[in-house]
Amino acid sequence: MISPIEGDAHVVERAFSTEEVRQFAALSRDDQPRHTETDEDGRLLVHGLLTATLPTEVGGELGVLARSFSFEFLRPVYTGETVRCECVLDDVRERDDRYDLSVDVTCTREGDERTESVMVGTVTGLVWK
Repeated sequence: MISPIEGDAHVVERAFSTEEVRQFAALSRDDQPRHTETDEDGRLLVHGLLTATLPTEVGGELGVLARSFSFEFLRPVYTGETVRCECVLDDVRERDDRYDLSVDVTCTREGDERTESVMVGTVTGLVWK
């Protein structure tokens, strides 16, 4: 196990496919047409909670047991768009048997002329020693 260090940043990038969005729609039972029928550009709207799985990839790499999530969804994400998720260990408190963490999350994508934030938030959790 790697000890978490305050200030460390961890990044994942991902573009969700049409099939992944449809599978999530079936699993979550949120099968609104915007998630199951393509728009005029052939894209589906990615569920906010599917976008919110990006920090869990970082959590899996670090061995984090999540305790809370708080996200604000700022802009829609569509299939085929690459989303960059940066997780910064904002606060790390060492305990006898674990590390308690607070993580700042920022997810962005490249817009027409600039990088746009699509989701921001905070995750708290712990890593057992």
